[in-house]
Amino acid sequence: MRYTFLCLPCADLIRKETEIKMTERNFTSGPILPAMLRFALPMLAAMLLQAAYGAADLIIVGNFGDAASVSAVGSGSEVMMLVTCILTGLTMGATVLLGQRIGEGRPKEAGSVVGASIALFLLVALVLTAAMELLAVPLCRLMQTPEEAFDKTVTYVRICSAGVLFITGYNVISGIFRGIGNSALPMRFVAIAAVCNVLLDLLLCGVFHMDAAGAAIATIFSQGISVVLSLFIIRRQKLPFRVEKASVSLRNPDCRSILLLGLPIAFQDALVHFSFIAVNSFANGMGLLASAGYGIGNRLIGFIFLVPSAVGASVTAFVSQNVGAAKYGRARAGLFRAMLTGLCFGILLTLLGFFGGGFLSSFFSDDPAVIQKSAEYLRGFSPDCILTCMLFAFSGFYNGHGRTVWTMLQGIGSALLIRFPVSWLFSTLPNANLFLLGLATPITTAVGILFYLFCYLRMKRKMPERLHD
Repeated sequence: MRYTFLCLPCADLIRKETEIKMTERNFTSGPILPAMLRFALPMLAAMLLQAAYGAADLIIVGNFGDAASVSAVGSGSEVMMLVTCILTGLTMGATVLLGQRIGEGRPKEAGSVVGASIALFLLVALVLTAAMELLAVPLCRLMQTPEEAFDKTVTYVRICSAGVLFITGYNVISGIFRGIGNSALPMRFVAIAAVCNVLLDLLLCGVFHMDAAGAAIATIFSQGISVVLSLFIIRRQKLPFRVEKASVSLRNPDCRSILLLGLPIAFQDALVHFSFIAVNSFANGMGLLASAGYGIGNRLIGFIFLVPSAVGASVTAFVSQNVGAAKYGRARAGLFRAMLTGLCFGILLTLLGFFGGGFLSSFFSDDPAVIQKSAEYLRGFSPDCILTCMLFAFSGFYNGHGRTVWTMLQGIGSALLIRFPVSWLFSTLPNANLFLLGLATPITTAVGILFYLFCYLRMKRKMPERLHD
């Protein structure tokens, strides 16, 4: 009761701001780039705060623990990202379908999509929780987790797996608000969770010395607080649809539509992340220092990737509404404006990753050897910052059109045919190092862009009306 009382003023403020901004997220009219930026910037801030979850865990564990603890949190987070990738992909189906219904001006059908999402993702959360608890040890073995860090990694994964319901809840709520063009409210939820996570990390790891287990407990408690608060606030919102109790059912036909759109993306994201887990296992095979350095490098890449991720999410929301309104030329214009904007930031991020990797890594560890390994990986990876802005913009464009099978084919083909074999080859060379391992990713992305250009030309030939005003 005390917690609810403290949240009321904040809830009222968020509700009033959201009602005002709701009308500003109609992507079917008005200037294109300002509308996309108003959506993308809160999305970027939310992703930044979400990335701060893992960063806080790694920074605090790195300052109060040893290299084995850093390796455990880094490797364990990679395993848990598999769950997040699956959920993000599935909720994209709800985002696209909801955006199209909003663009078509069908609020009743939009409410049905939300009801289907609630029923469907409750089941998904239960299945994923059971699966992750059972597969924690095999997945950690698959990653070749160093023996010094193995038990800590398994503990981290199992504790975080207990909070899958909260991860699911956040992704569903965020997907719904992205579908109606509102990215500001999820940002506020993540901000609250990020602050809680830092405070709990300091308490559990710094005061009680609970190491990787303390970081995992802090993460799930923070996510739980975020979801509970978001549900409380949503009940006070004036939304552009109404959810009927009858629609909250697995028998709702929209469940099938969400799965048809979301499963290809989820399958692709899962396989792509499996390829990154394989890359992590190659790094782990190089020893404890390389494992810790790769873990830190991956955390920093999580921050660097925020811009292309926000670009892709804004393109999906923008295109889905305009496709629903049959404004295909406007959807295409949004793609290229987002791509050019993302490229400008991508160049800056590439320079930062290539030349500033050592400085950035020093925030996560005071071990010079670990810092050197992390900077080495970032130098190889950094060109991907430019390429990924193009790739994610194309992905958002095709997802918004409902062509999720194309994004699935790109993701699976790139992961299995390029990233995995190239990473394996580079890791087996006589002078194998993390620079070469990082270089495998921009090579993979370049091939993905070529595939998407082929898809664009195919769409231009088969459906010219979708690429012209």
